[in-house]
Amino acid sequence: LLLLLALLTAVTKAKVFSRCELARLLQEEGLDGYGGYSLANWLCMAFYESTFNTAAQSIKADSSADYGIFQISSQQWCTDDHSPSDNRCRMACRDLLSSNITDDIICAKRIVRNPQGMDAW
Repeated sequence: LLLLLALLTAVTKAKVFSRCELARLLQEEGLDGYGGYSLANWLCMAFYESTFNTAAQSIKADSSADYGIFQISSQQWCTDDHSPSDNRCRMACRDLLSSNITDDIICAKRIVRNPQGMDAW
């Protein structure tokens, strides 16, 4: 019963953004031009990765998973209970599944500061 309640709580906190709503938020959070990538680049990536759904999750064959609106990898960037992680963003992957995407944006900024930039996705 507690597991079901926790799952329902997580689902109710998720959000699917409209393109314009997400664009405004990403602009406010300073992503337009961040790391040399335009707002259009960020929107395109978020749409391709999650269709703007903060609750998106993708499980991979190696037991790692991608989480949230930017599909951030548990293998390198966050920690979950299923796979070892470098946890470079110092966060729990489940935190990337809520409607508040501030932590997703902070981690995405960290990812693009690496040599691969957006190619990390």
